[in-house]
Amino acid sequence: MSKQDKTNALRILDAAGVPYTMHVYDENATDGQAVAALLGQEADQVFKTLVTEAPGRKYYVFVVPVNCTLHLKKAAKAAGEKSIAMLPQKELLGLTGYIHGGCSPVGMKKAFPTFIHETAQLFDTICVSAGRRGLQMELAPDTLLNLIGGTYADLTEE
Repeated sequence: MSKQDKTNALRILDAAGVPYTMHVYDENATDGQAVAALLGQEADQVFKTLVTEAPGRKYYVFVVPVNCTLHLKKAAKAAGEKSIAMLPQKELLGLTGYIHGGCSPVGMKKAFPTFIHETAQLFDTICVSAGRRGLQMELAPDTLLNLIGGTYADLTEE
């Protein structure tokens, strides 16, 4: 991949000297479990990035396995909010710089408080979007957590 083809997320990893593996897949596969299958990964090791909004226009990012559903009450509790809602898809690009299906927890327009589902710690590496549909980056979960200043939390429905 040429330098100009790299996403903001990948440029940030390169600048920080973070080791990662890049995975390219069919960008038409937007379902997370289909992406995991294309990558040859278990679905609980491939994570999606979800952006939420709390009252007062406060935004939070949650990184959860593609085969799980974000539990909004657990997410609100982790963020210290009374309630939280998914950000409307039409607002994602303007807020983060990323489109639906290609939203990375790394390199958003602004750094938002970010929470990673605690199961990420069970793996040597996890996959998250590299900032474009059809592109994933695989890296150590603790490395990702430290890079984005995130927090591990219980975030999914049982």
